[in-house]
Amino acid sequence: MVHLEPAGQLFIVSAPSGVGKSTIIGKVLPDCPKMRFSVSSTTRPARPGEVDGKDYHFLSADEFRQGISSGRFLEWARVHSHFYGTDRHIVEKWLGDGFDVLLDIDVQGTRLVRCAHPAVKTIFVLPPSMEVLEERLRGRATETEEQLTVRLAAARREILESSWYDYLIINDDLQEAVEDLRAILRACRASREARSPAVKTFLMSLIDLTITS
Repeated sequence: MVHLEPAGQLFIVSAPSGVGKSTIIGKVLPDCPKMRFSVSSTTRPARPGEVDGKDYHFLSADEFRQGISSGRFLEWARVHSHFYGTDRHIVEKWLGDGFDVLLDIDVQGTRLVRCAHPAVKTIFVLPPSMEVLEERLRGRATETEEQLTVRLAAARREILESSWYDYLIINDDLQEAVEDLRAILRACRASREARSPAVKTFLMSLIDLTITS
């Protein structure tokens, strides 16, 4: 019997800081048993409540630089004076085992991953407006005024890059944004591109049956 299960797919979700991307992802992942979430590595200090290995793999600057030299990272970047990166070996192992993999990375990292994995599906989460984004960032009360100015400037640059992403989600209503991400993941899994390896195997089995019957 041939089972038409799609091969593992790679997804990227990007968004400026404060848009609510992590909240959206966190609500979708429990409904996706065949999805694996890649926890990024960073040299940024942990914020209150963050757990090593769950929110990020927190590394020293020396550890991160050693990882760059050894080819450990699928992508890496320096953002707001800290390094961020995605572990290449974990991602490629999951994909090889047939799991979908979701990366939560920025625009710069997305460009690098697309070079290594051209079939990756990219999703960008937008705020309803810059005013709302600034309000959300201020509400976190985790940055100084100078840091806030830097984040808002970075957000404008990232949003200008959103036009080349495959899918866009506007996080005006959280539940609607969550449903949008669920719908995108389901549609990608059912695409001709995703299903073609399994369908090819299925069709070859029909040909074999025809020949032997």
